[in-house]
Amino acid sequence: MTRDEALELCSTLPGAAEDYPFGDEAAVFKVGGKMYALVMLAGEPGSVNLKCDPERAIELRELHAAVRPGYHMNKRHWNTVELDGTIDDEDVREMIDCLRALEWLHSDVWAADRLSAGGAG
Repeated sequence: MTRDEALELCSTLPGAAEDYPFGDEAAVFKVGGKMYALVMLAGEPGSVNLKCDPERAIELRELHAAVRPGYHMNKRHWNTVELDGTIDDEDVREMIDCLRALEWLHSDVWAADRLSAGGAG
């Protein structure tokens, strides 16, 4: 998966807002004011920091050499995923889609967006 593909995918979560609070080198994605992804815009290969269930975070680190504890993040809840081509695109998509299931994302903003889109609660 490329950096541009990761940016596009992160922006598809219902209620997603893209911001640049750390400058032009990192795109931050939030839902309901809660950060769930940070995509580094500089450097090769690209990387994305993803919020993750703590148990699942450890599993992913054990499965993929390109997944490690979140760089400059709470290591328990965040993983850094190197976009170096060693992880199938579908697996990276699954990591980002997994964010939809995290309980902390089920804010009023999330629920309202799903309802307005005709989705189930």
